[in-house]
Amino acid sequence: MSKLIKISEVALKYDISTRALRYYEEAGLVDSVRMEDYAYRLYDDKAIKRIEQILILRKLGIAIKDIKKIFLSNSVEVLLDVLGNKVKEIDDEVTLLHELKEIVVTFIKQLEKCDLKVDTDIKLLYEKATAIEERLNETKDESKDSSMEKLLEVSEKLEKMPDIRIIMLPKVKMARSGNTDLDEFDKWWSSVPVEQSLFPRDFMWYNSRLGCFEWLFTIPENMTDTNGYEVFDFPGGLYAVATAYDEGEEISRINRLIHKWVDESEEFEVSNSNNDTEERFDMGHIISPMGVSRPQMDLFVPIVRKGGVK
Repeated sequence: MSKLIKISEVALKYDISTRALRYYEEAGLVDSVRMEDYAYRLYDDKAIKRIEQILILRKLGIAIKDIKKIFLSNSVEVLLDVLGNKVKEIDDEVTLLHELKEIVVTFIKQLEKCDLKVDTDIKLLYEKATAIEERLNETKDESKDSSMEKLLEVSEKLEKMPDIRIIMLPKVKMARSGNTDLDEFDKWWSSVPVEQSLFPRDFMWYNSRLGCFEWLFTIPENMTDTNGYEVFDFPGGLYAVATAYDEGEEISRINRLIHKWVDESEEFEVSNSNNDTEERFDMGHIISPMGVSRPQMDLFVPIVRKGGVK
């Protein structure tokens, strides 16, 4: 029998997190060994070789779903097909970068014609940019996209997908703000002493049924006085999660990319009334300590495995 290596040693040797190694195993890419009376994962020579292959493919930017396809087929043709598609993606990105460069260069040339030195207020830059945009559009055929539309199109295609985590939230008792004053609810739950085990203890979601934003607070098991706020059984379940800065546009952008990732997933789909017995909504939880100038928020999108309840 080959030598067995602990998961912590593998993580250290290959500069990879133990969480990533567990994820590879959950995805069916690698197998670990469990010994009786030993709680930790162990890897044999075959598993180590497979991990090395995974890391090489990930360095090449190959998605997990494509790596899984390669390993399941064990075919050189499939490997070449995946790598060929990756080359095409790179070519497409290079083309988009060239287009973006042309837009930026054009914008610079137009800005150089303006006397920006006179206007010391940076806010005036937006007005000048708008004027430039109008002049650019006047010189173009109306049937063509405006430079701003082209910029948005190119930047959207170049947009990088955030790191997506799949987590399982437990079923817990929660107090909900309902259609009431959120500031008052915030004051109430912020004053409740809770154990660290309740973290994350609060979420915000838009309850489409109520037509308002609703704050949720995980209450301690022995809590009976909830200041009049309704208590309900939070269903928990699977969520796709990514981190964004707590800013309107950034939250919307990351939320959209999470949905895009789920839509393109071969394993998951967004929770809805056709595939999930529970009513769940997109929600957020601020993860930064108070006083941070740009607080970060984890965004949660409820998901189910494909082929669930119909």
